[in-house]
Amino acid sequence: MKSGNVTQPPVKRWRELLASERDAAALYQRLAAAERGERQQIFRDLSAIELKHAAHWESKLRSAGAEVPPPGRPSLRTRLLGAAAGRLSTQAVLPLIERAERADAGLYDSEPGALPEMAADERGHARTLARLLDGGKPGPVEQIARRERWHRGDRSGALRAGVFGVSDGLVSNTALVMGFAGSGASRTVALLAGVAGLLAGAFSMAAGEYISVSSQREMYQREIELERAELEERPDEERSELVLIYRAKGLSRPVAEQLADTIMADRDVALDTLAREELGLDPGQLGSPWVAAGSSLLAFAIGAFVVVVPYLAGSGTAALVTAIGLALAAMFGVGAVIGALNGRPAVRMGLRQLFAGALAAAVTYGAGHLIGTSVS
Repeated sequence: MKSGNVTQPPVKRWRELLASERDAAALYQRLAAAERGERQQIFRDLSAIELKHAAHWESKLRSAGAEVPPPGRPSLRTRLLGAAAGRLSTQAVLPLIERAERADAGLYDSEPGALPEMAADERGHARTLARLLDGGKPGPVEQIARRERWHRGDRSGALRAGVFGVSDGLVSNTALVMGFAGSGASRTVALLAGVAGLLAGAFSMAAGEYISVSSQREMYQREIELERAELEERPDEERSELVLIYRAKGLSRPVAEQLADTIMADRDVALDTLAREELGLDPGQLGSPWVAAGSSLLAFAIGAFVVVVPYLAGSGTAALVTAIGLALAAMFGVGAVIGALNGRPAVRMGLRQLFAGALAAAVTYGAGHLIGTSVS
């Protein structure tokens, strides 16, 4: 808003931000009242940060000569969440609050009137609530992974790409070949269709995985570089975030501060820790686009080759029946393996994969038969 050559301060926007910060402070105070011990103090600390932000907007309003509205009644949302936390537990309402904080984490990134540390504070709140949400304890997968390295997640994307590649190659190429077989096409045409589907699908999957994992890796690297910059420019804020994170994990303030000081003493260790604790990333396991692409290409080709084999050795009804039998057996086997890897019933998952693949093949066979009949 301008008057002549003088830019008018965004008073309305500042009042909205002031009201939002006051409301957030009130919410954290209500959560603190429903807690005790270290968790109670964490909520009080979060409330104090929000009040500090509110004081900043009050100062901006005064400096602009605008009236500072008095604190009003908390919003209906805050009252409802506070009541639910008091009657049930803070853990019952934390998912809603954490989701909202995560959505607002970038609120001050492009806000001209905000102080530099306010954006970091808001992002830190979302991370602290995420730690409180899981009780500050590692889940079963993390616990196993720490004890047994062979249970580590597949950061490279190779296993995921391989599993889906085999499944996709098997189902899609079976459906393709069945479509041509249903149309009454010759052995040569069905074979060429199968080989073409194998090659096209394998290279398409590989290209897609390469682009996907490359983009993901670049995004992770950018986040780590941003964290490195914050560590160099605002080490005190990063230390405070570590303290809050470890307190949310259940450590007392003195122990959390001592641990944070030890970590911050070495910048490389600090960056690695912040990447893991704040971003959930392992800097050494960001994924290889070449490995994911190669795994996807090979896996798709293996799955797609199953239905091609019978047409390499025979033709007619015998090749068709053999192809159907091999494809169905392979579908069941792939589904069972996926189920076993995921800790699900192997037979049940195998039958699910078999049903889905058989349905796709039957539909394309029928469509091919109709098209072949109408054309002939």
